[in-house]
Amino acid sequence: MLWRDGRVHEGTIAPLDHADRGLTLGDGLFDTALALDGRIAFEAAHVERLAASAEALGIPADGQAIRGAMRALAARGARLAIRTTLTRGAGPRGLKPPDDPRPTLFAVAAPSSRALAFAPLRLWPTGIARNDTSPAARHKTLGYLDAVLAAREAAAAGFDEALFCNTRGAVACAGTGNVFCVLVSATGTDAARDAAAHAPSPLCGGGWPSRQRGSGEGSAISGEVAPGAASSSVAPPLTRPPSGATLPRRGGREDGRLRLVTPPLSDGVLAGITRAQVLALAPACGLAVEERSLSLDELRGAEAVFVTNALRLLAPVTALGTTTYASAAHPAVGRLIAALRAAVARSCGVDAEQVA
Repeated sequence: MLWRDGRVHEGTIAPLDHADRGLTLGDGLFDTALALDGRIAFEAAHVERLAASAEALGIPADGQAIRGAMRALAARGARLAIRTTLTRGAGPRGLKPPDDPRPTLFAVAAPSSRALAFAPLRLWPTGIARNDTSPAARHKTLGYLDAVLAAREAAAAGFDEALFCNTRGAVACAGTGNVFCVLVSATGTDAARDAAAHAPSPLCGGGWPSRQRGSGEGSAISGEVAPGAASSSVAPPLTRPPSGATLPRRGGREDGRLRLVTPPLSDGVLAGITRAQVLALAPACGLAVEERSLSLDELRGAEAVFVTNALRLLAPVTALGTTTYASAAHPAVGRLIAALRAAVARSCGVDAEQVA
């Protein structure tokens, strides 16, 4: 279904000015939201973020029209994914925005599977860097080619989603969501090792992490080698896990002070709506919240890792390259899932069972 010019149309085909800058330059924004029984989960936050991003980019936006488009489509199904798109509109050739932009607003709806919510996923560390120096990194813009290419790379490697690091090698986000990890507070000599791990990795992705040094579960993962590079001390990256290999597995225990860590917006991170909900719910779930830079090695050593977005809600990560996790079995993750399920249910006025 399509909303355009105040009306809902069957199908998704409608006339579009082929000089629209959203089509020719990716000059625009979008939002994805979950609708249950006619109501948008966290509706106000979705509308406000899209309007705020439009203001930041100099695109005129009508919050009431955005809300009306979302609601008109949400009323057409029991469980829908609503994508709302706002472009700067048509303009003359060239990059300079028109002085008097006439934005284009439209929205489409498609069924969203209940099974997607809280389903686990596997992350592939891509070598494509998230550009944390770009203002666009903090907004949900139409330019998604890096994410498209990383998604193709991850699928070819047998994974569900790509993990991005930024230009400084710090963990940034997944291709379609924010990244969180659960860590146990370090004490004594562990504190120094924990602090050292906060430094960004020199290389983020580009393949499997290199083989594990030492032996036994929980031993450190060694550094990575860029494809084609040589090293006398580190084995070359694997293109696939060896058949029958025993991989380091994290999670499943709960001792010490638990911290929920997620990269800050300044690391090239989108201010996700579900991200904000999880940060607000975490203290009541026994988690101390930290927004700070994360190294890839620190993420590999986490108790649990998960990805959040509007449709997956909270997806426990079962693997990051060759490192595996028992994220779904971690008690803190279980509490967060229950709390988020209840929050979505309250927002939409439905029973928790309808969420997932």
